[in-house]
Amino acid sequence: MKADYLAIDMGMTNIDLVWADGAGWYRQKMENQFGSPQDQVRQALTAAGHVLTANTQIGVTGGHYSALPTVLDGYTLHKVDEMQALGLGGLAAAQLEAGLVVSAGTGTAMVAARCGDVQHVTGSAVGGGTLVGLSKVILGTANIDEIDRLALTGDTGAVDVMLSEAVGGEVGRLPSNANAVNMGKLGAGGDFKREDLAAGLVRLVAQVIAVIAINAANAADLKDIILIGHTMDLASVQQEITLVGEFYQRGFIMPDHPGFATARGVLAVLQQNLAVNTVPD
Repeated sequence: MKADYLAIDMGMTNIDLVWADGAGWYRQKMENQFGSPQDQVRQALTAAGHVLTANTQIGVTGGHYSALPTVLDGYTLHKVDEMQALGLGGLAAAQLEAGLVVSAGTGTAMVAARCGDVQHVTGSAVGGGTLVGLSKVILGTANIDEIDRLALTGDTGAVDVMLSEAVGGEVGRLPSNANAVNMGKLGAGGDFKREDLAAGLVRLVAQVIAVIAINAANAADLKDIILIGHTMDLASVQQEITLVGEFYQRGFIMPDHPGFATARGVLAVLQQNLAVNTVPD
């Protein structure tokens, strides 16, 4: 199995690889070793060496991709605009022609994608990196799988101030069991279970992403909201975002393998030969 196309997405936490041959597409995730952009690409090329040939078309996005040379170690690199990649990748993953694509990775970016047209709408500095950073300080762990496990068994009501407690009932479309203040009970002190703290942290991050996404989709006049990025790999995050959707009567589309969607967008650019969307030197 040799690759006709190889896509590299250099995220702040992970490097994602997607490659395609005549039979389908394949994926691999690795931890970003935080070298130079050239070293990050070399890390990816080493990992994918078993599928590369002299004719493999290689596309790169993410990180400082625009600073990369056109040729690296004998391989020609096609630099693909990151917003274009995540927009096209989100649509491909969701099998839609239009939607707000929300890339929830270390941080969060949101683009309006309509067929081949992609426009950056907004974003948030709150993302998976926020969850990991706060968890390191509050829970004593930066292990994302452990955070997810803890959150799934925790009770956010133990750490959040709920609407029933704050105002005695519902507010607008929000029911009385919705939270009014994220992590609001921590200020009073006391002992809190790690599971409850993890659940509260996940809710904080997921709610910020979901509420901004709803507002952004409304502003862009887009019905569908597509959530991609490795933060969406977490069942606890998906659960909280779904809850926000229920409160606001908005559906969220969470495709399979969300963390590889941006790399799939790079693959789409390569396969369609959209040279107009590549970044010039």
